[in-house]
Amino acid sequence: MAGSVEKEISILTHYIVTILARIFRFPGRFRKNALAQKSVGNEKPLRSELFSSSQMAEHGKALAGLHTLGEDHVSERLLTRLSQNEGVLFDVHDLLTRAVKANRRIIPAGEWLLDNFYLIEEQILAARRLLPKGYAKKLPRLKDGPTKGFPRVYDIALEMISHSDGRVDSESLYSFVTAYQTVTTLQLGELWAIPIMLRLALIENLRRISARVAIDRIDRDLADYWADKILETAEKDPKKLIIRIADMARSNPPMVSSFIAELARRLQGQGSALELPLAWIEQQLSESYLTVDLLVQSENQHQAADQLSISNSIGSLRFLSDMDWRKFVETLSAVEQILREDTSGIYYRMDFNTRDQYRHIVEELAKKSTFSEKEVAREAVSLARQNTAGKNRDNRADHVGFYLIDKGLSQLEERLRVRPTAIDVMQRTGRRYPLLFYLGSILFLAVIISAGLLAEVRPAGMGGPLLWFVGVVVLLSVSQLAIAVVNFFATRLAKPLPLPRMDFSKGIPPESYTLVVVPTMLTSTENI
Repeated sequence: MAGSVEKEISILTHYIVTILARIFRFPGRFRKNALAQKSVGNEKPLRSELFSSSQMAEHGKALAGLHTLGEDHVSERLLTRLSQNEGVLFDVHDLLTRAVKANRRIIPAGEWLLDNFYLIEEQILAARRLLPKGYAKKLPRLKDGPTKGFPRVYDIALEMISHSDGRVDSESLYSFVTAYQTVTTLQLGELWAIPIMLRLALIENLRRISARVAIDRIDRDLADYWADKILETAEKDPKKLIIRIADMARSNPPMVSSFIAELARRLQGQGSALELPLAWIEQQLSESYLTVDLLVQSENQHQAADQLSISNSIGSLRFLSDMDWRKFVETLSAVEQILREDTSGIYYRMDFNTRDQYRHIVEELAKKSTFSEKEVAREAVSLARQNTAGKNRDNRADHVGFYLIDKGLSQLEERLRVRPTAIDVMQRTGRRYPLLFYLGSILFLAVIISAGLLAEVRPAGMGGPLLWFVGVVVLLSVSQLAIAVVNFFATRLAKPLPLPRMDFSKGIPPESYTLVVVPTMLTSTENI
C-alpha cells in the first residue's frame, strides 16, 4: 500500500511540476530582466487604493513631483515584457481549456479570460504593431524607483491602472494627465504614447491575474484529485478511509484558500464519514488561528476581486480602441495651445494633419537644440508677432507656419541655435540646388569608382590616348551603378512635404469662396 501511495504522489508531483513549468516558462534570454526574475505567482495584480476623478488628479500632481528622469541608456524592456506576458497568457489559456474539456469547474475570472481571449490576442498584436523596436528608447526614462529605466509615461499608465482597478475612462484619464502637467509638462511623443502604454499596462495586469487563476486552477486540481480518491474509498472500502486521509496528510497539501475551498465544496454534506478529512484540515488551520469557513469566505472574496479586475481590464482594452486619441493629444498638448496663439488666426482653422505636421517639426527642433518643445513653439509664435508689428510687413510671415515649414525656418533655427546633422546639411543642399546636387553626386561617385578600377587593372606602360579611352569606357560602365546608388540614398533623404491644408469639413467660410470657371461647349440640352 505504501509503495502504491508513493507512486501516486510521485505521479501527482510530476503532473504539477509539468504544468508549472509550462505556465511559467521563460526563455533564457529574458532571465536578466528584473521583472522576469520575480516569481510569477507572487506578482500581485495592479490593484491599489481606488481613487475618484478628483483623487486621481491629486495623485497625478504627487506623481509628477516624484518622477526623476535619467540619462542612462538601457536595453529595450517593454517588448521583452510583452513577450513574457504573451507566453503566460497563452499558457494559462491552454490550462483552462484543458480544465473545461475535463468538465472541471472554472472560477468566474477564468471564464472571463476564456470568453474574451480573442480580444486579448488582438490587443497583443496591436501593442506589438504600435510599439516598434527602439520606440520606447526615444521617450524620457525614469532614473529610480520600481520602474527604473522604463519610460516615464509607462509608469503613469501603471499608476492609472493600479488606482482604478483596471478601469480606464476618459474623465479620469483627462483629469490625471492634466493634473500631472500642472507640475511637469509631458512631451508630445509621450502624449501619443499614452494609449500604447495603457495597453501594455492592461496586458500586464491581465497576465498577473491570469497567473493567480492558473495557480488557483492547479490547487483546485489537487483538491479534486484527493476528493475523488476519498469519495471512491468511502464508497468502495470505507474501512480504508482513514488510510486514504493519512496518505493525503503525508503528501503535505497546500493549506491555501483555493485548495481548501474546493475540497470543502466536494466533501461537505456527503455524510458523517467524510467530515474526518475536513476535521483534519481544521486542526491544521487552528495553528494559524484560521478555519475552513474563513478560508472559503476569503477565497470567494479573492474570486470576486479578480473577476472585477479582469472584467475592468478587458472593458478598458475596448475603450482604448474607441477613444479619439487625436482629440486627446490636441487638448492636452502644451505645444498645441501655444501654436493656437498664431497671430494670423490661421493655425486653428487648419486640418488635423497640417497641425500635426507643425507640432512634429517643433518636436524635432527641440531634440536638435537645448530648448524644450514649449520654448520652441513660443519662439515661432514670437517671430510671427514681430513680423506683424514690423514696418516691412510680409503677410505670409504673420502665420506661424512660415517659421516651421517655409523660408522663415532658418530664422527660427538661428534663434534656437539648432545643431544640424550631416543628413540635415545634405537635405538642405539638395533642396537648394537639386539638379546640381543630384548630377554632381552621380559624377563624383562614378569618377571615384572608375579611378579605383583603373588603378587596380591598368597594365604597366599604358598611357596617353589609350588610357583616356579606357577611362571613358569604364566611366560609362560604372555610371549605371552610380545612378542606382545615388537614387537609393536620394529616396531616403528626400522627405515629401505635404502642402498645408485648411479644414473645410464643416463648410467653406465666405472669405474662402472661390469661383471656378470651366470653358465648355454647350451644344445641346443633353450635353448640359
